[in-house]
Amino acid sequence: MPAPPDDANSQLATVTAVIDSGDDGVLLEVETEQAYPALNAGRFFMLRRGDDVGPLIPRPFSLFKQRGARLEFLIKVIGAGTHALAEAAVGSEMRLIGPLGNGWPSLVPDKHLVMLAGGIGSAPFYLAIKQLLAEGLSAGSMTLIYGAATRGMLYDLAAFEELGVRVLPTTDDGSLGFRGHVIGCLEEEWQAERIPRDCQLQACGPEPMLIAAERLAAVNELPAWLSLESYMGCGVGICNGCVVPTREDGPLSAWPNAKCCVEGPVFDSRAISLAH
Repeated sequence: MPAPPDDANSQLATVTAVIDSGDDGVLLEVETEQAYPALNAGRFFMLRRGDDVGPLIPRPFSLFKQRGARLEFLIKVIGAGTHALAEAAVGSEMRLIGPLGNGWPSLVPDKHLVMLAGGIGSAPFYLAIKQLLAEGLSAGSMTLIYGAATRGMLYDLAAFEELGVRVLPTTDDGSLGFRGHVIGCLEEEWQAERIPRDCQLQACGPEPMLIAAERLAAVNELPAWLSLESYMGCGVGICNGCVVPTREDGPLSAWPNAKCCVEGPVFDSRAISLAH
């Protein structure tokens, strides 16, 4: 039975910065007492304030940036729990449980990488791009298609553009970049032959976007990985609150469901079935 990773722990961290990002987001930076080694992009932490203001149950957030003992999280403020995190004072304590889950796996060699991000789903890609560049992958072999309802929900877009990879913003209302969703943008790029059709995909965003990415990968027989934004109660595999159906013909077929927190949040698209 899958279990929490060996390097996970619970510790208090100090809030070092809370910076507004976009129309409804913040960048929350904390400094931990115990420094972590470089963490694989796509892993996450459960967060709650140390003063018991909230959230009552810790919430999962992908690691956005890491600089030694300083960790940064991108948070969309949508409810009481995320409001409590966003209103944490600099110098206050934050409870962290992690690092949890499995991040992005090794890529298929010599295939162009297309990263599909929807809104706050951009969070696991910043660190991923930095790590791939450090490993020697060229900036020209990666494209980030970053979509949101409006330009104000393309959080920290400039940070991604500064990495040097090709960044294609898309918005539902046409306020920036391609008018429409990320799948439509990718299909236009294919038609214009600006992205090779035999690429590989990574996707993170709302479930309808991930379902579309899952179907696109299946129809075009593309290697693809999906990072799920699931609600979690514990983050360590106890509560079974974040299960996702597995495919009967996939690598996780021994069980009808997989736990997003310990077997994910990144899954091979052939292992799970979101469009059930």
